[in-house]
Amino acid sequence: MKAAIYPGSFDPMTLGHLDVIQRASKMFDQLTVSVLDNKAKNALFSVEERVNILREATKDLPNVTVDSFDGLLIDYAKEKNIHVSVRGLRAITDFEYELQIAQTNRKLSNGALDTVFLTTSLEYAYLSSSSVKEIASFHGDISQCVPDFVVNLVKAKFEKK
Repeated sequence: MKAAIYPGSFDPMTLGHLDVIQRASKMFDQLTVSVLDNKAKNALFSVEERVNILREATKDLPNVTVDSFDGLLIDYAKEKNIHVSVRGLRAITDFEYELQIAQTNRKLSNGALDTVFLTTSLEYAYLSSSSVKEIASFHGDISQCVPDFVVNLVKAKFEKK
C-alpha cells in the first residue's frame, strides 16, 4: 500500500491545503494529514481544533485520516511506517525552504523518508495561513481563502481577541 503524510500547522486550514490534500489523496492509497504541535508558535487554533477542522474538511475523502504529532517528522513517519511526505509549493521561495527540510529529513532518516512536492494550483498560489489571519484580523473577507465553515471559526477567534 502506498501511504504518505501531509504534515503542517494548518492554522487555519486553507483552500490551498485542501487542494493539496485532494490531489495527494488520488496519488496514494492512504494519506495521513497530520497537524504539527509546534509549541514555539503562537497558534490561532489549538491542535485539537485544527484536527477537527481538517476532519470536517476531508470527511468525504475515504482514504484520508487526520492526526497530530509533535517532535520530528522522521520519528512520526517511522512510528506510522510511512516513507513519503507530501509538501505543497506556492513559489520558488517555498522550494528553497522545503528542499532544505526534505534533504534534512532524508539524511536524518537514513533515506527512509522521501518528499513529494505538489505545486499549488494557480488559483491558490497567493494563499497562506498567515495572510488569512492578517486579513481576518482587519475584519476582511476570507471566504475565498478557506472552506465556508472555517470562515466563521476564524472570525470567532478574532472577535475574542
